[in-house]
Amino acid sequence: MAQDIRIKAAADPLHESRQHRLKLASEGELPQGVLRDEIDASWRRSLGYGLNCLEGEQVGLAQNHDLQLLLNHNRLLIDAATPELEYLVSQQGKGGLIILGDAQANVLAIEGQTEYLKSFGLRDLRLGSCWSEAIRGTNAIGTAVVEGRPTLINCGEHYLDRLSPFSCTSVPLRDPQGKVVGVLDLTREGVMAQPQDNLSTLMLAAGNIESRMFGLCYPDHLVLAFHNRPQYLGSAWHGLLALSLDGEVLAANDRACDLLQMRREALVGRRSSDLLGERSPQFIARLLQGGVSSTQTAKGEFYFRSLQVPRHTSLVTTAPAAKAPAAQKPQVLEELAGRDSRFARALRMARQGLANELPVLLLGETGTGKEVVARALHQSGPRADKPFVAVNCAAIPEGLIESELFGYREGAFTGSRRGGMVGRLMQAHGGTLFLDEIGDMPLSLQARLLRVLQERKVAPLGAGEEQDIDVAVICATHRDLKRLVQDMHFREDLYYRINGVSLRLPALRERDDLAAMIGSVLHKFGATDVSLDKDLTELLAGYDWPGNIRQLEMVLRSALAMREEGEKVLGLDHLTDSLLDDLTASCRQPGSIRENELELIRSALDRHQGNVSAAADSLGISRATLYRKLKQLRG
Repeated sequence: MAQDIRIKAAADPLHESRQHRLKLASEGELPQGVLRDEIDASWRRSLGYGLNCLEGEQVGLAQNHDLQLLLNHNRLLIDAATPELEYLVSQQGKGGLIILGDAQANVLAIEGQTEYLKSFGLRDLRLGSCWSEAIRGTNAIGTAVVEGRPTLINCGEHYLDRLSPFSCTSVPLRDPQGKVVGVLDLTREGVMAQPQDNLSTLMLAAGNIESRMFGLCYPDHLVLAFHNRPQYLGSAWHGLLALSLDGEVLAANDRACDLLQMRREALVGRRSSDLLGERSPQFIARLLQGGVSSTQTAKGEFYFRSLQVPRHTSLVTTAPAAKAPAAQKPQVLEELAGRDSRFARALRMARQGLANELPVLLLGETGTGKEVVARALHQSGPRADKPFVAVNCAAIPEGLIESELFGYREGAFTGSRRGGMVGRLMQAHGGTLFLDEIGDMPLSLQARLLRVLQERKVAPLGAGEEQDIDVAVICATHRDLKRLVQDMHFREDLYYRINGVSLRLPALRERDDLAAMIGSVLHKFGATDVSLDKDLTELLAGYDWPGNIRQLEMVLRSALAMREEGEKVLGLDHLTDSLLDDLTASCRQPGSIRENELELIRSALDRHQGNVSAAADSLGISRATLYRKLKQLRG
């Protein structure tokens, strides 16, 4: 008999949890040490609410509030979450349900395999139903609201026995003030085999929702994302700040508080100059120009980019100057070209082509300033006073690109924004659309973009009628589009449609005007009276610059941050050890060695993987002496 029970328990993974519930129902006490700590605490709360763990679905079917009123009250959250729900359904919805709840655990949206609702007796999981712990016991939506943190309720861990077959993962959603305003939930049948992967997906979606919440709550202000590692920009782990146009911090997310090591109460109301080490007007001007940049602070280097710029804001923070006559517009492009006559000619041709409705294709390595050139082309053309809308095709999740580009109409998805959402294409109407990293656009979307470029008409998702569109198009990529066409990863017809005027941006190592570029960067950083000494100039001239202009800006910004008060000349002493190691490790070396001394230096560098400080220590010489010897290696 005992063996039969053991066999039955092994065949039914929920047997043990059912036994716990039966014991709980009969004795009114929860067994000690049989559940995870957080599940144990939630079951005890559920028991305290007087809930029967064996209740059926008929309990709680009644809806005590007006559904339309509930949705209208949470409109801001629904608007921010709708694109993410679409993405999650495309990635996770085939095997379960995607649920959006509010701060009281009321269900605002349900997407995915909704047949679960009938076939598994979940008729009480519907729009407007409340899934708080007080009503339905331990469940990922209600428990996440109580705990205020990501929650996993695995198969068998729900308080109600009828929910035992399901596993749920949820993440709380917070507004710019840090208050929990909702919950994002993934529910599946059976044990969740890879809960961390599901949690990471939900956290990324939650981060995007919270970023949109910042924009919706502060539509007339700047929204800034930042992190001390550039690859984390655009993730769920970047810090978010809402800033006024004079640099005051209006709101911050939890991650921003962690990165800046400050409580939210101390952070809000401070100036960006206090936090990020730059004077507010210059910092705000850099935010308005877009792109990824960096700044050196007392807490280290931070990388940042603006997620939202008020549409009415100009690209400068000072009083607007009189509009320049048309004949002077090309000056912006001439400044970008420097003394490179061939590049200047290519820029002029691109400007002329764009003015005559030809698409422009910008090619070049990462960091060569493709978005800067695109903005300059826009500002130098007849559409300069119209919108410039930039879309990074590599930064937007594949499932969201279509809705971001084309927008959607009301009712396209459950809980979608009233009145729909205007896509980036229509936002650029009359102006310029910049599609960065076009080579990373999903193949399935390329056909639809091609039709838009051919017909000059856009149909938002969920809409039958098309709208006329008038945009100049600039595309950019660091990838080899011809090779992508050959490998059938990029449509050939789209390639020829966007390749009206092709412009290759030279890598920094290919330009012969490095000194002028350095002067331009110093001017950009407000250091026009600063120069470089001979040693630092030679070091920068001999470097290969794999990160191009973006890397040059970082090097000079770091060196400027290391100056003492009143210093006007930058030298090797203004470079950190890691920067000096990077810059010297890739110096071009001659093919022959004529002296034993140089051979020793080479060997020491090899042994220490290019670490100049460690190599100098092993040779018993100073870092400066070793560097002077390294200059001989370059001939």
